[in-house]
Amino acid sequence: MLLQLSIRNFAIVQSLDIELQSGMTAITGETGAGKSIAIDALSLCLGDRAEASMVRKGADKAEITACFGLHNLPLAQQWLATQELQEDEPECVIRRVISAEGRSKAYINGAPVSLQQLKSLGQYLVSIHGQHAHQQLLKADVQRELLDSYANHPNLQQELTKRYQLLLDTRKQYQQLQDNQQHREARRQLLEYQVQELDEFAIEDGEFEQLEIEHKRLSHSQSLLEQSQLSFHQLYDADDINALSIIQHAIDRLSELQAHDASLTPIIELLSEANIQVDEASQQLRDYIDDLEVDPFRMQQVEARFSRAMELARKHQVMPEGLYEYHQSLAQEFSQLQQDDNQLEALAATLEQLRQDYLQAAETLSQSRQKAATKLADEVQREIRQMNMNQACFSIQVRFDSQLAISRHGQDVIEFMVATNPGQPADALEKVASGGELSRIGLAVQVIASTNHKVPTMIFDEVDTGISGPTASVVGQLLRKLGKDAQVMCVTHLPQVAACAHHQMLVTKFSDGKTTETHMIPLEQQQRIEELARLLAGDKLTDTALANARELLGL
Repeated sequence: MLLQLSIRNFAIVQSLDIELQSGMTAITGETGAGKSIAIDALSLCLGDRAEASMVRKGADKAEITACFGLHNLPLAQQWLATQELQEDEPECVIRRVISAEGRSKAYINGAPVSLQQLKSLGQYLVSIHGQHAHQQLLKADVQRELLDSYANHPNLQQELTKRYQLLLDTRKQYQQLQDNQQHREARRQLLEYQVQELDEFAIEDGEFEQLEIEHKRLSHSQSLLEQSQLSFHQLYDADDINALSIIQHAIDRLSELQAHDASLTPIIELLSEANIQVDEASQQLRDYIDDLEVDPFRMQQVEARFSRAMELARKHQVMPEGLYEYHQSLAQEFSQLQQDDNQLEALAATLEQLRQDYLQAAETLSQSRQKAATKLADEVQREIRQMNMNQACFSIQVRFDSQLAISRHGQDVIEFMVATNPGQPADALEKVASGGELSRIGLAVQVIASTNHKVPTMIFDEVDTGISGPTASVVGQLLRKLGKDAQVMCVTHLPQVAACAHHQMLVTKFSDGKTTETHMIPLEQQQRIEELARLLAGDKLTDTALANARELLGL
């Protein structure tokens, strides 16, 4: 619940500190005194948009701090823990600072946060019902939300939302595949021809490099053979003179001279090594000559394959060395396109199954709504009949329609119906209810639907507009009843409503001609009597008005 609200330099408030209690608290004061200013300030702490005009004239910033107790609020505690904003104390402090230029900063337990985080946390802490909430009741989505709030079936709603999102995502995927089907088919036909052509050629990884080497060798095979044979002849095979014999003769002559000059020894050693190297080279050259073939048929084969590889590379605008990888990429793309076609068929079947799953979840939610609608309608009818609508008949129609466009909220057409006079057929609220009747129905629905809320603090800002006399007492009792299980704050101008509150606060406005200030003070018993008397009779307090005020308080 809301424990404390501190306001600094906000609108016409210079400084205001409010200690709040459980139960129902009535906030009263003269028109224009600023009874709703605390609610406006609290709304900022819950993520409402800030404006520069909210800062008190002459101040550099406005600051609002709200302190909430978190006892028996597991959802709020879980949210704070998830966001790593939880303190050791079972309290939560929200602070909002607005500069004179309109910039704002927000903090939860001292840590800076975004407005979205404020709104996300706020849904677990406070529920605000504004002055024109009964007008919102005419909207179909508001009627649905109130019914769902009363039905208290979040698991069914979450299950429906999950199935809706899955259906939506799958439908989007199917639509994308379908939209691209014509393009894919054209691409698939092209790839089919290209892949078939490359499959027939079937170049292997690294084959072109080997072809290039072999093509170059075969193209020069005759020259290679002739020059290799000549080199072998000169190195080893010539009878009259060859390189090997020349080196050997040099070694023999120098060896004879070695005895006369030892410095020839290193030279002889080098020549001996050269002799060995020439001999080994000659043997390898002979093996090379033996293996070297001048094969015109093989040359034709290599020439044909090498030329075809070059032709395909030019055709597909790739380097010949990359032809193998290009072939593999085309084959993979072609396979993927075939899979997409198969996937399109599979997705169509999946979509139908997901739609049936969604409709099943929507129908289950609808059945829960229908049960809740009957109970809520009975309770609302009972309450509004006590609000000077003795003959009113209130009902809620929930019609499941599988032909409606899918929605995360289900397939229900929900409509609040009322007949205010006997014999009159029930019809939609906007067609039957007057302004005063609508405000009474709206208040009854809001209060009853709020019974199942897990929000600890509920604020009603002049929701009793259009209500007076005995009806106001019924409204007050209704809010007091709600205050037994929750903290209820009600801004009101009706003494009958204010008298039902457990606590009462008075809003006053003071002006010295230059500046204006608003104050909010808790009232003791005698002060409550005088304030209620003022609400009953105006500024002049009479004995009759005071007596009526005591009677309203049950004193």
